Amino acid sequence: MSLILDSVTTFPPDARGRAAIAASHGGVYAAYLAARAGIKAVILCDAGVGRERAGIGGLDYLDKLGVAAAAIGHRSARIGHGGDCHARGLITFANVLAAMAGVTPGMTASEALDRLERADAPPCPPPPPIEETRHRLSEAEAGGVRVHAIDSAGLVLPEDAGHIVATGSHGALLGGKPETAIKIDVFAALYNDADFGMEDAGIARLPVLEARGIAGACVSAWSARIGDGQSTWRDGFVTAVNARAAQCGGEIGISARELVARLAAARMKELT
Repeated sequence: MSLILDSVTTFPPDARGRAAIAASHGGVYAAYLAARAGIKAVILCDAGVGRERAGIGGLDYLDKLGVAAAAIGHRSARIGHGGDCHARGLITFANVLAAMAGVTPGMTASEALDRLERADAPPCPPPPPIEETRHRLSEAEAGGVRVHAIDSAGLVLPEDAGHIVATGSHGALLGGKPETAIKIDVFAALYNDADFGMEDAGIARLPVLEARGIAGACVSAWSARIGDGQSTWRDGFVTAVNARAAQCGGEIGISARELVARLAAARMKELT
């Protein structure tokens, strides 16, 4: 039986040998997590494709591992919501093995999943390890306000409370659940907008962060590689801010570097 998940981080222990929709972006690390679960096929979200095609980079990666993989168009269903991707999603990209199984652009995600489930394919063998990264950005810090670039919001730590994180994650809520916005009460968090997508799902975390008093912003998927926290900070340009971030000097169109500098200054002022 197929799996329908909000995120590649939630594969159950019995995922091995099954086909799945996992509504994460289709980057390499997301694909790696699917491969590590031993699935035989997976459908991810194209996350707007974005810079250097990072949003679908995992499809070629999975081809090399012998896994059929496809991506759902971010404007056909909400990224981060497996049920919606299954109900409304339309395929935009398929790797060679998925195409061999009959998956084509324009096909519904539900039909694609059925085809991949019926395909006679082995479970993915254990892939070579890939690690997500967490980097301290000392050059971006001011007055004791720490800044970290993290490839996934899942890498936020208790010690980040009251500080700033630039994540590579998309800005969508997993399954639409507010509690998935961020685990720790940081001062500010930056995300990738996944090119906004269906019903602006790619920036849905921002109002939830606002309600928690956290400054939130997203950078364009076309300016920074989704899944790469350092690219968010180094390359990103801001496309969305919540009111708290705006109060701290956040503006659409400025660089993520400039935004982080303004956020750090605002936090430093609060602490003095």
